[in-house]
Amino acid sequence: QVQLVESGGGLVQPGGSLRLSCAASGFTFSSYGMSWYRQAPGKEREWVATIRSTGSTSYKESVKGRFTISRDHAKHTLYLQMNSLNPQDTALYYCYFYMGRDYWGQGTQVTVSS
Repeated sequence: QVQLVESGGGLVQPGGSLRLSCAASGFTFSSYGMSWYRQAPGKEREWVATIRSTGSTSYKESVKGRFTISRDHAKHTLYLQMNSLNPQDTALYYCYFYMGRDYWGQGTQVTVSS
């Protein structure tokens, strides 16, 4: 069955960096676009970044130049490198893809605080 398992979250100071990973299984990873979303406390879930099967990428305006989405087809893993983090980036981060329906991971918490 399809599984998406995120990891790499944690507590980081403002200006710091984290790299999130999403291990994918149960489907042909290289054939699908993959995305990262996030949900801050009391707010709706929002899109952060997408990487298509071709490798092309798109980003939410507020993370452009700070976040980089990438994928390793051999490892069936999606990544989100996050630099210059600020408190507004605090959220639960999810990986996502669509294959007939929405698939979500369980999320990994990122907290940016001094």
